[in-house]
Amino acid sequence: QVQLVESGGGLVQAGGSLRLSCAASENIFNFNTMGWYRQVPGKQRELVARINVGGVTNYADSAKGRFAISRDGGLNTVYLQMNGLKSEAPAVYYCHAHLLSRIYWGQGPQVTVSS
Repeated sequence: QVQLVESGGGLVQAGGSLRLSCAASENIFNFNTMGWYRQVPGKQRELVARINVGGVTNYADSAKGRFAISRDGGLNTVYLQMNGLKSEAPAVYYCHAHLLSRIYWGQGPQVTVSS
């Protein structure tokens, strides 16, 4: 069973930065894609950023220019560097991994940005 363990969430002031980490229980290059989604209570989970096995990345429009997804194969970890965070409703950020027809989710650290 694939496990994704996230860390790095918390409280930050508007304009600040956070880095989220997602450590996978197996080689991250086994996955077709890995990425980060966010969910605000009462709303649908939405894509923030993802990276495929070839290293191609894509971002939500709201994340472009401020967030960066990266990975470390030696640590089997994917990161989301978030800069210029905006004051908005607290959101849970979920690590996501796609392997063939299966999808895996992490537990989701909460990120709260205060004004």
